[in-house]
Amino acid sequence: MRVCLASTSPARLMLLRQAGIEPEARAPRVDEEAVVAEVEAAEGRRLPAAEHVLLLARRKAADVAQRLRADEPAFDGFVIGGDSMFALGDEILGKPYTAEVATQRWRDMRGRTGVLHSGHSVFRLSPGAEPREAFAVAEASVSFAPDVDDDEIADYVASGEPLLVAGAFTVDSLGGPFIERVEGDPSTVVGMSLSTVRRLVRELGGSWTSLWNRS
Repeated sequence: MRVCLASTSPARLMLLRQAGIEPEARAPRVDEEAVVAEVEAAEGRRLPAAEHVLLLARRKAADVAQRLRADEPAFDGFVIGGDSMFALGDEILGKPYTAEVATQRWRDMRGRTGVLHSGHSVFRLSPGAEPREAFAVAEASVSFAPDVDDDEIADYVASGEPLLVAGAFTVDSLGGPFIERVEGDPSTVVGMSLSTVRRLVRELGGSWTSLWNRS
């Protein structure tokens, strides 16, 4: 049973590997900003975080599934797509990209609790059959230590780690010691809820353990 990860995220790849799965990987060809802008314009409202991540997860998985069917009609397995976003109060925090933004984020986040929203889409592909999809959103709350000082923030930002991750933090690397509590599936905060993906695979008639292919 083959598994294709519709993502180039090192964190999602690592999670699947740690769970016994060595997936193939394909980068989705999705203009995320354009997709969200189109849907928001059509609906006349700003998408809340949960709908935002689910929309992108589904579009990315669908794009890769469609191309796999065209390129490899014999593909028999699952395509997994995901997207994540961190919300602090009413503010949605994506990737900060710059040191200045990351620094301000951490000054705002210390001592507070936010919610990591993670969208998931799984497609079951089999030769001669129409693709079937299951999807869901997982959420986990993250509480940051109140005593993180400005020097620690400066050093963490200087490491470069928080610049290209949703919310400007990681829980499984250098940012972990600054986080006091996670409520929910911990892997959600890393980039993908493994328990949610397992449930979606089972909804599509698959067995999670049949996907194990790492020794």
